[in-house]
Amino acid sequence: MDKDTIVIREIEQRDDPKIAKAIRSVLIEMGVPKVGTAYEDSALDCMTETYNQPRKIYFVVEKDGAIIGGAGISPLDNYEGNVCELQKMYFMPEARGKGLGSEMMQKCLAFAKEVGFEQCYLETMPYMDNARKLYKKVGFEFIDQPMGDTGHYSCTVWMLKDL
Repeated sequence: MDKDTIVIREIEQRDDPKIAKAIRSVLIEMGVPKVGTAYEDSALDCMTETYNQPRKIYFVVEKDGAIIGGAGISPLDNYEGNVCELQKMYFMPEARGKGLGSEMMQKCLAFAKEVGFEQCYLETMPYMDNARKLYKKVGFEFIDQPMGDTGHYSCTVWMLKDL
């Protein structure tokens, strides 16, 4: 795969079924429980509508019309404070190992700063080693308990970054 043919852009309505399928596929591949994780989020089937709100954005990674990954920023649900959440950052196998994760993190965190968030929170699984390495590399630190109430009670690793 030639990285020059890959585009990171804001989600469009036509991407909704493709990104939902990609995210669910990655979650199944990684052995993530279907309950208490992004797998069961109703937002997966209407991502454009979900992220077409103030202080929210979702980016997709497109290759030849196929959606092979994505990530977004949204205010942290059920939390008092100026904190956003990095949401639904997943990449299909063909998108991995090409620096797209770092590029996506840069875009998401730049947006979060631009719209005035002070911190960025995320949740992940303990066995998603490559994801955790990337998060540490860009400055996320492990925290001892979840923040807000995302509904993702099966995710047991929580991280936070000052913006």
